[in-house]
Amino acid sequence: MKTLSAACLAWGLAFAGLAAAADAGEDQARQIVAKLTLDEKVEQLLNGAPAIPRLGIPAYNWWTESLHGAFGPGATTNFPQPVGLAASFNSAMMQDVAAAISTEVQAVYALGRHKPNPNRIGGALNTWSPNINIFRDPRWGRGQETYGEDPFLTAELGKSFVRGMQGPDAARPLVIASPKHFAVHSGPESTRHSVDVWVSAQDLEDTYLPAFRAAMVDAQAGSIMCAYNRLNGEPACASHSLLVKTLREDWKFTGYVVSDCDAVVDIHAHHKYAPDAAAGAAVALKSGVDNECNGATLSHTPGLGERYKQALQRGYIRQADIDTALVRLFSARIRAGDLPGLPERRFPGGEVINSAEHRTLALRSAVESLVLLKNDGTLPLKASTRIAVVGPLGNARRVMRGNYSSGQTGPTRTVFEGLGRQFSPAQVKLVPFGPSITDGDPVPREVFVAPDGSAGLRASYFKLQAGSPTDIGKRRFDAKAVGSHTVAQIESRAQDFTEVGTVVRTVWTGAFVAPETGSYRLGLSGLKGQVRIDARDVVLAKKATRWAEPVTLVQVDLKQGERYALRLEAESGVGAPAGMIWKRVSRQPLVDLRAGAKDADVIVAVVGLTSDLEGEEMPVKIDGFTGGDRTTLDLPADQRRYLQAVSQLGKPVVVVNLSGSAIDLSWSHANAAAVLQAWYPGEGGGQAIAQVLAGAANPAGRLPVTFYRSADELPPFDDYRMAGRTYRFFDKPVVYPFGHGLSYSTFRYEAPRIEVQDDGKALGLVVRTAITNTSIRDGDEVAQLYLAPPRFEGGPRLALRGFKRLHLKAGERREVIWRLDARDLSFVDRDGVRQVMPGSYRLSVGGGQPDTGAPAESASFSLVRQVLLPR
Repeated sequence: MKTLSAACLAWGLAFAGLAAAADAGEDQARQIVAKLTLDEKVEQLLNGAPAIPRLGIPAYNWWTESLHGAFGPGATTNFPQPVGLAASFNSAMMQDVAAAISTEVQAVYALGRHKPNPNRIGGALNTWSPNINIFRDPRWGRGQETYGEDPFLTAELGKSFVRGMQGPDAARPLVIASPKHFAVHSGPESTRHSVDVWVSAQDLEDTYLPAFRAAMVDAQAGSIMCAYNRLNGEPACASHSLLVKTLREDWKFTGYVVSDCDAVVDIHAHHKYAPDAAAGAAVALKSGVDNECNGATLSHTPGLGERYKQALQRGYIRQADIDTALVRLFSARIRAGDLPGLPERRFPGGEVINSAEHRTLALRSAVESLVLLKNDGTLPLKASTRIAVVGPLGNARRVMRGNYSSGQTGPTRTVFEGLGRQFSPAQVKLVPFGPSITDGDPVPREVFVAPDGSAGLRASYFKLQAGSPTDIGKRRFDAKAVGSHTVAQIESRAQDFTEVGTVVRTVWTGAFVAPETGSYRLGLSGLKGQVRIDARDVVLAKKATRWAEPVTLVQVDLKQGERYALRLEAESGVGAPAGMIWKRVSRQPLVDLRAGAKDADVIVAVVGLTSDLEGEEMPVKIDGFTGGDRTTLDLPADQRRYLQAVSQLGKPVVVVNLSGSAIDLSWSHANAAAVLQAWYPGEGGGQAIAQVLAGAANPAGRLPVTFYRSADELPPFDDYRMAGRTYRFFDKPVVYPFGHGLSYSTFRYEAPRIEVQDDGKALGLVVRTAITNTSIRDGDEVAQLYLAPPRFEGGPRLALRGFKRLHLKAGERREVIWRLDARDLSFVDRDGVRQVMPGSYRLSVGGGQPDTGAPAESASFSLVRQVLLPR
């Protein structure tokens, strides 16, 4: 067992390693900073750091994302959305996924090495991931980006992600991880730029900080991102309490801090914490923000560094404050291998991007993310089963990808396509749904035809006129194209023509061909343009949509094999990624449902949400959704009515729910034969769902969040107190509890044997049990260990303190051991003091929470002395 003394030694060694990482390359960084002019220095403080040609320093954009897949110019591997990865309860697999993403991030960097556009996202050797905020309320649209509602689970998975991303040596990280958003950032999206979140010392230490501490202290993340909100009066990116006291002093962090995008602007513009822009920039820099993400870099706005010069002139900051930040930043670039100074790194080639190995891992992680919530024996489906696939997401592809991912991903099957391959096309019939708020898949490249009849589209590029303003809406472009070529799909490769410049207008011409006759909804993202149908021009968009803006869809009737001419255009800027979307729909969905399901043995109803409805600060305001957040836990009304109609057909119904958050599945639990929670499962999702439904894969995922009956049973969304939230503090009946998940196998637990180890200096616990697969089928089991502490003010009813995902063959018995140290045994009192509390504890080991129907065994033990833990 790890003693407390050993733990303290390990902690000290970790800090020593982190200090060594900071020292590596620091001398070279100081030499660089000493050579810079003030004008050069202030521009390097922004995310879009320009090149310094006289010193041979290339441009570098720190804005790189890789939440569940690398951002890149091509088809990178798309893994399940983080909440789905969390449902695997598999730390080792999480590290494997992060390592694969890291490899692709490095390859993307290498492909464009020393040619980065400081105004383009992606291509650096750092990443603004993972998101380890606590998913405290199911209404939060960004909760899908997190690892769920539990601090312990989030901390363990967050550490695995950081280690996989950075590699084995923190002093020479492969890719620098930036856990975010520090701290307490968890909705509502509509007020995040101005809200002042007040949190008790108990909730802060018990819920909101543990995962960050684990990522920074234990996993040694090289960076951290501060949040938009204020915390107890201080903007998070100007918080002495967070950035100085907690991060630098308590946790001994020596890396660099990056702001969330425009969080520094918020300090004066929305929080009104500083009188003007210069003062806001100054207080962020003085508090320890080294790198400012500013959205204006995307629109090529010049002079963003002037605020720092003004702050210096006014005496708000010193030259040394700027230099300290820059040394941290240049040291990070040197240690990661972007700049010379340390032994040269070798980078992976482009062949690793969406490699066969990574696609296999994407499928495996998708399978492990799936949670079987209910099964009356209908699953797995027999090989001869005739299946009707119904619902708005039955043949949807975009939903698999989730948010914060590349616009292009590896080959992705829908549920309908996955089932067709798992069984046979003759056994699986698709029944189109009516028009829905979930509609919109990218039009595949295979349907485009260039003007000369070849595959693809003709792309022409137009240069900004000399003297024309660069502001969007005021630009003027040359009438003659700089150049043209054929592209495989709606993509801009303006960089192929060096004379076009950084601000460009792109026009695509050609046609597309409908694969089958029927009614379609068409729309454009980030584009304006029209398509010619039945000898008339149908305008799809008069102006380009902005980032996260809903796409307007136009319903038209198309004929199989016919070419429909189109003309599309876009300008470089901050609009949504350019693309054309469509959806094949039914004009009489209930009639088609009855006809399509007539000969089926089982109906697979694929329902849920999409990350175009729930997500980050989105201009969405429709029934059930506002600003990216949700106002209810219900499925959309048309889906609820449709499920009622499906149930009246008298066939077994398997409900597959795709969503990034908890849905009220009360109706499905009461009426469906089986319910599968599939999240946004990534490029392997369609195949994974089909494998589980067919029994080719045995499900074992567990819920990382509670599935409540109604949002009305929760405290107000903008109340950040933990009382009445999550499984630790919620005491009413739920539809499905945190940790719940079924299998096609069954398991039995033996009573835990507990050994308290306390030599007066170190305190720990050894827990032993055995698990037997009592079925005739091999399967995974997720063993969970919960502690119920002595009663104290503000304490949880129970808390997860251990988990292991195990593969057991049919009939196999395996002993399992957990070793808990003092931090694992600790809880936080009303004053925010983390400690091991004397008293009687109840410990449970099982396939879910105790007293929820999961196989579990419990035992009691007592601790006799108090042990205080460092922050």
